Amino acid sequence: MNIENLVYKKLLEVKEGEITSYGELAKAVGLKNGQRVIGKIMNKNPYPGIVPCHRVVMSDGKVGGYAYGVEIKKSMLENEGIKIDDGKIIDLKNHLHKF
Repeated sequence: MNIENLVYKKLLEVKEGEITSYGELAKAVGLKNGQRVIGKIMNKNPYPGIVPCHRVVMSDGKVGGYAYGVEIKKSMLENEGIKIDDGKIIDLKNHLHKF
């Protein structure tokens, strides 16, 4: 299985109302310091309706980028019960998925 598919499969574990960070996802698939690699993989997600790349955020709680625009990412997260203020996740630790 290539790294992209491994990442997408692992991300399926992050359920609605949960988020993970680029770094946590990288560690979960065995990429040391692979945050940027994860970001590039998320940007090219061919299955956005299936693989929830909008649930991957920055480790400091910032929402981070999204291929379809940050406002859409924020809206999707808020629709799942994630509260955001000034571009940052509120109560990050209570929503963080650990692999």
